[in-house]
Amino acid sequence: MVDDKKVRVRFAPSPTGGLHLGGVRTALFNYLFAKKHNGDFILRIEDTDQTRFVAGAEEYIIECLSWCGILPQESPQNPGEFGPYRQSERKASYRAYAERLVEDGNAYYAFDTPEELNAERNKTPNFTYGHKTRSSMRNSLSLPEDEVRSLLENNTPHVIRLKVPEDETISFSDMIRGQVSFETNIVDDKILLKADNMPTYHLAVVVDDHKMQISHIFRGEEWLPSAPIHILLWEYLGWKKEMPQWAHLPLILKPDGHGKLSKRDGDRLGFPVFAMNWTDPASGELIKGFREMGFLPEAFVNMLALLGWNDGSDQELFSLEELVEKFSIERINNSGAKFDFEKAKWFNHEWIKKSDIEELRPYFTAVLAEHQIFQVENHYLDIVINLVKERLMLLTDFWDQASFFFKEPETYDLASVLPKWTVEKTSFFTDIIEKFEGYEPWNSEGIESLYKLAIQASGLKMGELMLPFRIMLVGGKFGPHIFDIAATLGKEESIKRIKKGLSAILAQ
Repeated sequence: MVDDKKVRVRFAPSPTGGLHLGGVRTALFNYLFAKKHNGDFILRIEDTDQTRFVAGAEEYIIECLSWCGILPQESPQNPGEFGPYRQSERKASYRAYAERLVEDGNAYYAFDTPEELNAERNKTPNFTYGHKTRSSMRNSLSLPEDEVRSLLENNTPHVIRLKVPEDETISFSDMIRGQVSFETNIVDDKILLKADNMPTYHLAVVVDDHKMQISHIFRGEEWLPSAPIHILLWEYLGWKKEMPQWAHLPLILKPDGHGKLSKRDGDRLGFPVFAMNWTDPASGELIKGFREMGFLPEAFVNMLALLGWNDGSDQELFSLEELVEKFSIERINNSGAKFDFEKAKWFNHEWIKKSDIEELRPYFTAVLAEHQIFQVENHYLDIVINLVKERLMLLTDFWDQASFFFKEPETYDLASVLPKWTVEKTSFFTDIIEKFEGYEPWNSEGIESLYKLAIQASGLKMGELMLPFRIMLVGGKFGPHIFDIAATLGKEESIKRIKKGLSAILAQ
């Protein structure tokens, strides 16, 4: 799979919008392979289709990669010796290669207007521009030579198309799928250079991969039908011996396994499919991402790696360093991987649990700031994080699980206590307030001991008095160990909340 040639891989997205998790996985597998083999991971922006270019998308892509920790060695922002790293900046170089293909008889000029092509499509169902139809169209293969020369001299709009040979079989060895073959008779004559002199993906990707000395290409299996076009170009341009090895990655499928996962599936089922928030400039629509939903980058990367790959063991939690160490092409599946959002949240839950408090603190400080809680001592925040982190599926769950540590309850789940409330319970809590006021030291074990002794003395049952205590401190039936909560809140705040909660109950 890897010879003596320097490993150079590239992630080459188009700046057309948000970065789908499938795109991030492609970047990740490129990165892991490069790091595994002491190679280079390159970011190249494929912006030749100016009609689909979206301002801000390139910056968004770079921020996504940075968040995931998979930074390229070479990129538009960090150029190396193989630049430029935006295809639009290489525009002048592509026409020469297209013209060379024409001169060698492997491509041709096509002068068909959009109207003529549409008329042909309307007349012929499933029309394709290829070996069966090219002779009846307006191109340099069907028109007299002097007419072609005249059209070119008059700058008549035209494209350059690849001349796909008839009755041939094109084969290559895919690093994931093994031997793959295509019959050229079902491959159409793809446009290589558009009328605006911009190359299409097919020409640009081959030229750029050659110029950048790319050794291995990881891309989604949806690009498999393009493989024969690219192989022909590598051959016709005289670079066949330098052609990179290819690996076509399995699709990420909808949760039910039927079809490729799309943004619409996320909208329909309530989960993100983009790495980070993306606002569509045209519609203003905000599309939520994994980062803003509350995923740790470690969990997101871990989850992505296991969508179509495993190391052959039962291990599921991998740091990025472990993924580099254990990654191998042989362990990538050739069938699609179903996306499971519940499993994704499980990864995040596990990573939150295993993360150090120092790593988590900035995230939760940001959550508190969103709720106008600003000045919290690190020592206090760290105690709270330690108490609740094992309850969190998402970082954003922190407010729901811990808000009562920073502000007293605004409402109480009175329906859980009122039906069984008695005068004896009122007496108990009136008495416990007095006991708490004179009690020291204020720690979880001591509070619990005092509280349980008071229950025994009252003749009431433990189960009758634990829930009201929780609701008075927290507001509802949730949260960590109640005596840990009381110890963290402190004596004064705990007593204040018991009094307020008791008043709310008695007011009913």
